[in-house]
Amino acid sequence: MDALSDGDDSIDSGDFVDSENADHSDDSAGSADPVDPDDPADPDDPVTLDSFYDALQAEGRPVATAQQVARRLDISQADAAEALDALSDAGTVQRVDVESDPVVWYPTRWGDVATRERIILFPERREIVVDRPEQYTRAQLSQFAHLVDTTGGDADERGYLYTIRTEDVWQAPFDEFEGLRRSMRSVFPRRSPHLEEWAERQWKRAHQFTLRTHEDGYVVLQSVNEDLMGNVAREKLSEQHLHAPISDTESWVREGEEAAIKRILYEAGYPVKDERDLDTGDPLEIDLNVELRDYQQDWVDRFTDQRSGVLVGPPGSGKTIAGMGVLAAVGGETLILVPSRELAGQWRDELLEHTSLTADQIGEYHGGTKEIRPVTIATYQTAGMDRHRQLFDSRAWGLIVYDEVHHIPSRVFRRSADLQTKHRLGLSATPIREDDKEEDIFTLVGPPIGTDWSKLFDAGFVQEPEVEIRYVPWTDEMAENEYRSADGRERYKLAAHNPAKIDEIRHLRGQHLDAKALIFVDWLEQGDAIAEALDVPFISGEMPHYRRQQLLQQFRDGDIRTLVISRVGDEGIDLPNAELAVVASGLGGSRRQGAQRAGRTMRPVGNAIMYVLATRGSPEEDFAERQLRHLAEKGIRVRESGAWPTGGDEQ
Repeated sequence: MDALSDGDDSIDSGDFVDSENADHSDDSAGSADPVDPDDPADPDDPVTLDSFYDALQAEGRPVATAQQVARRLDISQADAAEALDALSDAGTVQRVDVESDPVVWYPTRWGDVATRERIILFPERREIVVDRPEQYTRAQLSQFAHLVDTTGGDADERGYLYTIRTEDVWQAPFDEFEGLRRSMRSVFPRRSPHLEEWAERQWKRAHQFTLRTHEDGYVVLQSVNEDLMGNVAREKLSEQHLHAPISDTESWVREGEEAAIKRILYEAGYPVKDERDLDTGDPLEIDLNVELRDYQQDWVDRFTDQRSGVLVGPPGSGKTIAGMGVLAAVGGETLILVPSRELAGQWRDELLEHTSLTADQIGEYHGGTKEIRPVTIATYQTAGMDRHRQLFDSRAWGLIVYDEVHHIPSRVFRRSADLQTKHRLGLSATPIREDDKEEDIFTLVGPPIGTDWSKLFDAGFVQEPEVEIRYVPWTDEMAENEYRSADGRERYKLAAHNPAKIDEIRHLRGQHLDAKALIFVDWLEQGDAIAEALDVPFISGEMPHYRRQQLLQQFRDGDIRTLVISRVGDEGIDLPNAELAVVASGLGGSRRQGAQRAGRTMRPVGNAIMYVLATRGSPEEDFAERQLRHLAEKGIRVRESGAWPTGGDEQ
């Protein structure tokens, strides 16, 4: 995707910038660009080193005259010549006299032109192309844009294509549109009134309808004007949802229809603000025994303001601890829904360790036990069964917590619609679903509340792992021919089981002899084969719970240095952080699974690396690249290489 390679005038269809010329500050929208330490020119000068690079790029030539620079930067030739003289005096630009023109100019450091970050904005298409993006740029774009594609090998040479969708604007983590505008301006090459006006229109659409509680206790749907109420709400909604008009901008909502109203209006392009007075349930006093980090406290404060939402942050960022902060802030009896019995037990242990709750105040409700207490932890599977409806109806819950919230669009979905009167908190490293039903999460639970992963990396709370995709060839021609003659699911299985992966894992293990390693598989047969080849334990769902816990504790203590683990380790087990993770096979490129597994190497201190193995010439290549795009969008640097010994050079 070297969209910047052409030097003709077609580049003018987009705006181009070097990252160092963008406003990366958090000051007001009109603040000046930071000064490049290698560029002594005042950023307000008509020509800076960065804008000179821009002019060269637009010309498609390594040298330019003052007239060409003036034309590209829309300034007078006299101003351009004077500014270029100043840059020449500073040593950052060189000049030479030629016969065809009195003077041409070229950069002193040629390499800077080729290796700097470059951005092209296409406002009409709402697309951004970035070559060699810096981490700051990726972090900012992740707040309001969707990563569509990447190209190239090493992350330092990769091109990125982003698009800005309406839902990206709706869900941007800013309190006011001005915050979103500042974030956009900090990475865009220059201001784009067209794009900013579009984004502001979308932002306003997300603030046109509000659900609120009337002073008499019933729920009201309110619009900002009568046209929206008449031409949108009352056209889209039926008597099943609304009792009757209260005024030109207000309608009386039927009890229990709040979730349906939010979904219908969301699909119509109008996300609904939920400002109802929600039940706090029977009171429950909870004190925290741990001090929240600043960003965790910010999550709690934001949830307290909006009373529903999804805490989004990387594994290791302390979402569970922040969730306990929400429990204490709400101060009501709480139902916690989790995907597995293991996670239920972990929640119980964490609550006992980090809060003032006692053992007789915490109950578990699943296949093994059914205790309903002031704080009850239930599995999604049990909660979704009709015969356990008493779980939801037996107490006046003030807060519902959905751990691993991406499980919500399931059998619990119907129950969630019935729980709209409660405070609703979701927790997830990546609240996305491969069936693109993220809107179900945000309409039933609440909008995202989170801190960009890169900010946590930069602050040192979580160390950014290295991620490398390694393309593994077939062991021999016979194995490849067997794959090519297969079809459907058998092909996926053969690619995943490629025997060459065992040799690659041995090689990687040898490169990181002192590291504690987790090897992830999606197929039990493959897990058995790798465990036997490396003479290490294999943890799967078939292993008894007590034996899993023994092995994990031995891994934590350092008595075992390598574990092979099945999909059971993706979530629901408190896996120890590893210094090395190898993904031998995965869920068809599931973005969520990629983030979960990368999270197993995210630790407060130290460096860690994750390798994703993909069989060359198979769908695993596409799967790995899909995970790559999502991790890159989160601010994690990803590189690609060939497997040993076929050539480990980065491609």
